[in-house]
Amino acid sequence: MSTVGTPKSAEQIQHDWDTNPRWKDVTRTYTAADVVALQGSVVEEHTLARRGAEVLWEQLHDLEWVNALGALTGNQAVQQVRAGLKAIYLSGWQVAGDANLAAQTYPDQSLYPANSVPQIVRRINNALQRADQIAKIEGDKSVENWLAPIVADAEAGFGGALNVFELQKAMIAAGAAGTHWEDQLASEKKCGHLGGKVLIPTQQHIRTLTSARLAADVCDVPTVIIARTDAEAATLITSDIDERDRPFITGERTREASTARKTASSRASPGPRPTRRSPT
Repeated sequence: MSTVGTPKSAEQIQHDWDTNPRWKDVTRTYTAADVVALQGSVVEEHTLARRGAEVLWEQLHDLEWVNALGALTGNQAVQQVRAGLKAIYLSGWQVAGDANLAAQTYPDQSLYPANSVPQIVRRINNALQRADQIAKIEGDKSVENWLAPIVADAEAGFGGALNVFELQKAMIAAGAAGTHWEDQLASEKKCGHLGGKVLIPTQQHIRTLTSARLAADVCDVPTVIIARTDAEAATLITSDIDERDRPFITGERTREASTARKTASSRASPGPRPTRRSPT
């Protein structure tokens, strides 16, 4: 009987978490046994996502910075890699404006179908693979790595933890190397340049990130999970339930039941400055 796709045991997964430098300082609130239980009898190989995640992680540690311009077509990505870029970025506002599966021109408010970004990730990877194949046939070695890792915008997750889990799996299936998740309320999501942004409590955003990591573990891919925050400018938050958020809350409430909060520039008293979180 074939062993292709046979899942690792919980012991093997736990050993990797404990000994692999990739997982240093990464905290999981679930067990290796939980991952195995969610994998079923066969784990699909996601070569592009795994390879891209490993390359992106190396770039983040070996290079001073990683340049990645936004691409919303396969040909744009090919031209960027040909010009020397080491990674590709896929922005949600680009997808909203001109590359979503609803064939609409939307503002940056997560109005487009949730599978739009994974579809563009797949399209970009197809184009990069074709460019790589042509280069190999022609003996062209001018580009060191055509299969540049793709960092994809997952917005605020398009819902709760289950939506995040499914979206992360779709990103991996399409070949995304990294995904980033913001701490806005998904149903009220707005472009970072607009007013009226509503944050979710810190503990809820941690659940988002945990769900994304769980999905990546189930797929057996070391996806680079990036946390984004709009805490620098947002003036609303859904709840004061998390004590870590309370120093920034004014106590006022809106008609929509959101709680008002101080921005970094308007706080009356000194305190920890909200920062952009690191990739894991």
